[in-house]
Amino acid sequence: MSSLSETDFDIVIAGGGMIGVSMALAIASLNLRIAVIEKVERDHDLQPSFDDRSTALSRSSQSMCTALGLWDEIRDTSEAIKSIHVSDQGRFGFSHISAKEQEVEALGYVVINRVLGDVLLANAEKKKNIKFFCPAEITSIESHKDYCNVNFKSHDAENIVSSRLLVVADGANSSARDFLGIGTNKINYDQVAIIGNLLTEKAIDNRAFERFSESGPLALLPIENGRTAFIWIVPTNDAEDLLAASDDIFLSTMQEIFGLRLGLFSNLGKRSSYPLALKEAQRLYASRSVVIGNAANSLHPVAAQGFNLGLRDVAT
Repeated sequence: MSSLSETDFDIVIAGGGMIGVSMALAIASLNLRIAVIEKVERDHDLQPSFDDRSTALSRSSQSMCTALGLWDEIRDTSEAIKSIHVSDQGRFGFSHISAKEQEVEALGYVVINRVLGDVLLANAEKKKNIKFFCPAEITSIESHKDYCNVNFKSHDAENIVSSRLLVVADGANSSARDFLGIGTNKINYDQVAIIGNLLTEKAIDNRAFERFSESGPLALLPIENGRTAFIWIVPTNDAEDLLAASDDIFLSTMQEIFGLRLGLFSNLGKRSSYPLALKEAQRLYASRSVVIGNAANSLHPVAAQGFNLGLRDVAT
C-alpha cells in the first residue's frame, strides 16, 4: 500500500465521545471518508462521555456549534448563564460577572452531556461520509510513511482499516495514544468530583455559582426543569463517606459550605463521582497521527474548560 488513494478512509477517529463526534462533524463537509471507532456502545448508561454531567459551553464553543449548524438544537436543550457569582467561604466579598454588563446575550450555556451527545450523534448519523464502528476496541496501530493501519476487534471479529490520518480522541485514558508510544505526565490531585443535581428553595434564575472552601470548590449551574446541577470537589479521603451518606446529611454538609444564598437544598438526584488528575500527553502527534481533547490534556474541572478546549483542538 503506497498510494494515498488506496486507503479505506481519509481520516479515522479513535473515540466516539463528544470530542470525537464533534471532530467528525467538523470535517464532514470536506468530502472526506471518515471512520469513527468507539469502544463503548452508544448507550447513556455505558458511554462515559454522554453521562449526567453538565457542560458549560463558552461563547467560542457556541460560535463553533453555530458554524457546524448545531447551535439551534443545542440552545433548545440548554440553560443560559446570565451571571456568575464567585465567593470564598469565610471571607468577605465576592466577584460578580454579568452578561448585561458585558453586553452579550449570555456568558455561556449549560447542557447535560447526554443531551449534547444525542444532538451530536443524531447529526453525525445523517452524514453519508461518516461510518461508525461501535462497539469496537482498537488492538494495535501500525504507522507507515503515507498511511496508518488501525486494528480493532468488534463483536469478537478482528478488523483492520487504513487511513491517511488517525485522530486520537478517546479520552484521558487513551489506549490509542498508548499504542502510538506517546507517554503522559500525570499529577494526582488527590481529589474526587462528586456530581449530581438538586432543587434550590430560591430559583437559580440563570445564575452560575462557584464557592471555594478549604476542602475544595463547589459549583452550581442552572439546568433544565428548574433544577440545579452541582460539581463538588472533595478530598479523596472524604469522598466515600459523602457518597454513602443519606440525602439529608449530604445536602446539609453541602449547604454548610455554600450558605443560604439560594435557600435550602432539597430533592437530591443521583450522585456519582470520578477521581481528578492532571494528565498531559508528552507530544501531540506521531507519524500520521494527532492527539486532541482529553487524550492530549485532561484538566481539573474547576474552570469548566475541558470540552471547550477540546473543541478548540477540533477547530485547529
